[in-house]
Amino acid sequence: MSFSPVIHIEGARHHNLKNLTLDIPRDRLVVICGPSGSGKSTLAFDIIYAEGQRRYVESLSAYARQFLPQLDKPQVDKIEGLSPAISLEQQSATRNPRSTVGTVTEIHDFLRVFFARLGRPYCPGCGKPIQARTLDEILADLMAMPEGTKILLMAPLVEHQKGTQADRLKKLKSQGFVRVRVDGQVMGLDPLPELEKNKRHSIELVVDRLVVKPDIRSRLADSVELALSHGQGRLVVAVVADKDAKTPADRTFSTQSSCPDCKISVPKPTPQLFSFNGPQGACPSCGGIGSVEYYEPALLAPNKGLSLRQGAVLPWRGDRVLARHAKALEALGARHGFTMDTPLAEFSPEALQALFFGDKEARFTGVVNLLEKGQAFGSIWRDELSRYRQSRPCPACGGARLRPESLAVRVGDLNIHEFCSLSIERALAWLSGLAFTGASAVVAVPLLKELTHRMAFLAGVGLDYLSLARNMATLSGGEAQRIRLAGQLGSGLVGVTYVLDEPSIGLHPRDNARLLETLRRLQGRGNTVLVVEHDEATIKSADHVIELGPGSGWLGGEIVYQGDVDGMLADKDSLTGKFLRGDMVIARPETRRAPTGYLKLRGARANNLKNLDCAIPLGCLTCVTGVSGSGKSSLVVDTLYKHLALSRGIKVDAPGEIGGIEGAAAIEKIVSIDQTPIGRTPRSNPATYTKVFDEIRNIFAATKDARKRGYKPGRFSFNVSGGRCEACGGDGQIRVEMHFLPDIFVTCEVCGGLRYNRETLEVQYKGFNISQVLDMTVRQAGDFFENYPALKRRLDVLGEVGLEYLRLGQPATTLSGGEAQRIKISRELGKRSLPGTLYILDEPTTGLHMVEVGKLIAVLQKLVDRGASVVVIEHNTDVIMAADHVIDLGPGGGEAGGRIVSQGTPEEIMADPESITGRFLV
Repeated sequence: MSFSPVIHIEGARHHNLKNLTLDIPRDRLVVICGPSGSGKSTLAFDIIYAEGQRRYVESLSAYARQFLPQLDKPQVDKIEGLSPAISLEQQSATRNPRSTVGTVTEIHDFLRVFFARLGRPYCPGCGKPIQARTLDEILADLMAMPEGTKILLMAPLVEHQKGTQADRLKKLKSQGFVRVRVDGQVMGLDPLPELEKNKRHSIELVVDRLVVKPDIRSRLADSVELALSHGQGRLVVAVVADKDAKTPADRTFSTQSSCPDCKISVPKPTPQLFSFNGPQGACPSCGGIGSVEYYEPALLAPNKGLSLRQGAVLPWRGDRVLARHAKALEALGARHGFTMDTPLAEFSPEALQALFFGDKEARFTGVVNLLEKGQAFGSIWRDELSRYRQSRPCPACGGARLRPESLAVRVGDLNIHEFCSLSIERALAWLSGLAFTGASAVVAVPLLKELTHRMAFLAGVGLDYLSLARNMATLSGGEAQRIRLAGQLGSGLVGVTYVLDEPSIGLHPRDNARLLETLRRLQGRGNTVLVVEHDEATIKSADHVIELGPGSGWLGGEIVYQGDVDGMLADKDSLTGKFLRGDMVIARPETRRAPTGYLKLRGARANNLKNLDCAIPLGCLTCVTGVSGSGKSSLVVDTLYKHLALSRGIKVDAPGEIGGIEGAAAIEKIVSIDQTPIGRTPRSNPATYTKVFDEIRNIFAATKDARKRGYKPGRFSFNVSGGRCEACGGDGQIRVEMHFLPDIFVTCEVCGGLRYNRETLEVQYKGFNISQVLDMTVRQAGDFFENYPALKRRLDVLGEVGLEYLRLGQPATTLSGGEAQRIKISRELGKRSLPGTLYILDEPTTGLHMVEVGKLIAVLQKLVDRGASVVVIEHNTDVIMAADHVIDLGPGGGEAGGRIVSQGTPEEIMADPESITGRFLV
């Protein structure tokens, strides 16, 4: 069989694709474009990638298949010429708080070996270099202990290892030893302890039990020497305390490494010592997470206008709870000048401190300390209290995640956390300046080669501003995708189909050329690179373009154009081509709005912000721009949004450091609109999210048939018992588990997929039942309910944001990120009054075609026209040119950013030679 130069697809009918037949050239850079919801991701991911993965998985044994994710077989007649596929989707990489850029890219694994083999240990206490201790020095320390101290001399044998250790224990018994300490508990060796096989254990051999006296030196010397021989140069001394006394911590001695002044011994550096995901290296206080939770007074009492009696402290609302602490609070008030009826706004700073953290003189423990004790009351109580807690860096490790002994090992002048906190650019420069001699040079060569090789790929995809310690959960979808792209560059695979979803998201126009060079390197090795993209530069660089459309949803799913870029520019039917050749442009405002006031941030220091002072105009559309990593999200999300949200009792994690905020009183409500799904189950849909479904159910409940049968609005909900089909629980489908095959969703035979029982479906409005109404598009429903002004207004707003093609009952799981974001915006537009509302959007053009960007801009302008203030983080030049005010950060990314390079109208940014963004505005 000859090698196929194309991927041939026949009869693709998946989702909204309309029986497509097409050929996609292999070993080329292919771009799929078109309006949001036109079928781009369906073609790229649900057909090409899914079928490539499915065929590979089916080649494995049935046993192996049950451990791998199963993908549904796409609805397509034939696919030929398909090669193994790798998907790099536009989504957040992980919610795991332990995942960092270093761990995901596996660079941290090489770093652990690097510091273990080349690092020099220092004392965690005084910072002096660690030196080996002699037997005499150890004996002198033990003899200096208070006379009468009872001690156990033990040799560490096993540290946090799985297994029963039966053979080791049996050998110790045969050598005449009678005791061991397992996981902190002393046990006899007769009979042998039975340890759990799959649990990690630590075992120390009890060599001797002694009472410190002047005449024990000879016996002590023999026992210490024996313990050091079994412990490979290490000795653990445990003090046996009396019943009522507090047991001191174990002391570890080593003939290999110990501080002469602090008498602190540290373990020999091993790769495990530098892992925050294992007990050997993780910080004991935070368990390697790097943060701890605490009770935030702003969440406990968000409304300072209330008094204690009125329920200002939310967990203490209710007469019964407050009465329990009434006497103590009255005594506290007498000391600090407040009563139970004094609003918290009138409390002095000292009184608030005493209320939340206690006052010994008044014998009041404090709200926070009392709630901390309540954590032990049970899971229900903990869940209730969790809403008042947020996280902050661990005070023990400062967010470094590792124990002091790990952080005390240095290569040159840096420990592993300090190295991981450098930007990729600075870390590469630091590595290039290292010099090793002797045996260290031999060890360093392969490690340095691997580290620089992998980190250079991250720099190559425009991520040189990131640090290896950056938590993956804080990255944008585009950044996470480019990290995986860098990993693929290092793999060296050929003959693979790479499927990418908008890799340009989050990239400044300045950095697009580097991304395109990376894609070309992948393609140049003999791979097919298939990119779903809206970026103009990426489309123009493609070898082959496939445009789907002509519209979205049921209006899309057809091939509008396929061929080279020149052909698209000449095609009169291509919507994308019209924008590329300038026939269609996004209108720009003729004038800029004047601010109605300012929101001023002072001393912003989150991440790389350089003690920034910033004035954000109110009553305007403000765009925050700058190269990737310049501090845009740090300023807008981590500082502005989180501090305003916290002041209103909204739970946020770790707001950025700030000197203060002025003008916040003008903000009555703050709304963050992102591209997260409007729901995580098929039960969530546009109708339920926008509250349209509530009004529709009321209309059906008011019909003659419904009133006659006594049906209330709840009867027409598929989420509760009564009117829904109980066979499928209102889902319309029944899931059948197939074990090592993909799960199958079968249409419910009882309701036929309509979700409701027959009695509910008999109730009709204008000849349509509730299931048929949910199957209507937004446009159809607007005409159908034209006699209900409030309902029609909500539906018209959905049309304004370009979603007239969506079905009312379309499952949220099938919506793109851009569609979900516009649904959220439509819900805000449906509100009658917006003055005092601040909207924050982070790259809202993600997933939007040029024509939809124009609609988005019109919607944002309408929000501002109705009295709201809008702050947008964006790289799209059309959005920047539509703004009233632009704040350009930079001049570079990471350490080179964090400053305001330029600010003013778009025209002023264009005229400023210092602004990199201004160079791309035309």
